[in-house]
Amino acid sequence: MPSTPTEPGGPGGWGSLPGWQLPLAQLCDSAAPTGAFSHSLGLETYVVEGRVDDEHSFGDWLAAMLTGPLATGDALAVRLVAEAVRDRLPERAWWVDRHLHAQTLPRQTRDAVVAMGARMLAIASIACPSAWLDAYAAAVASGRCHGHPAVAVGVAGAGLRAPSAALVAAHLQGVATTLTQNAVRLIPLGQNAGQRALAAARPHIEAVVERVPNLSLDDFGATLPGLEIAQMRHERLRARMYQS
Repeated sequence: MPSTPTEPGGPGGWGSLPGWQLPLAQLCDSAAPTGAFSHSLGLETYVVEGRVDDEHSFGDWLAAMLTGPLATGDALAVRLVAEAVRDRLPERAWWVDRHLHAQTLPRQTRDAVVAMGARMLAIASIACPSAWLDAYAAAVASGRCHGHPAVAVGVAGAGLRAPSAALVAAHLQGVATTLTQNAVRLIPLGQNAGQRALAAARPHIEAVVERVPNLSLDDFGATLPGLEIAQMRHERLRARMYQS
């Protein structure tokens, strides 16, 4: 009889499930009600101008977002916050929150991030409650912090003892999935085209995960001007489907 193939991870390929995996999946699931479905983060400007109009041009835009501002903003923030929590330095984590807010120049995007951050913090408090999340919520309520999804993921994930690489990957995958779902409605794209674009984004997410440990504070907040200007111009479009 032919031998039965086995997989790595233990006898018969049946490895143990990390305790952080399911709570992190719940937290970063695009179906979580963060309100992200209402925000295109400037994509709508490109669509209105005809610069993004199909699967391939959307893939280029998504790759630019992932490897540009999401890498040096959100991804680096997740790493910095997780390190601060593990070193028991709350003020350093709150510093990241305040700098993320200050670095987000487009008003619509800044307001959108605050709204999504509040929802992400509420979901994190349900999915993986901790004293650190309570402290972050108190800092937001007092005005010491503004609230940001990346900070909530970093605080929650560090409390779960999840590896920083897993936190960054989960956060970027969640953002990429939401933006793809929005592009499917906005451009519009077919569902299969959207899934192909999302699959094509995977190497970019992996590249960012590899890059983030080598980023420094000098890189924090670096962006691509075209993407940022498109976000600023969005609020002056004649008609809009999305809030940002």
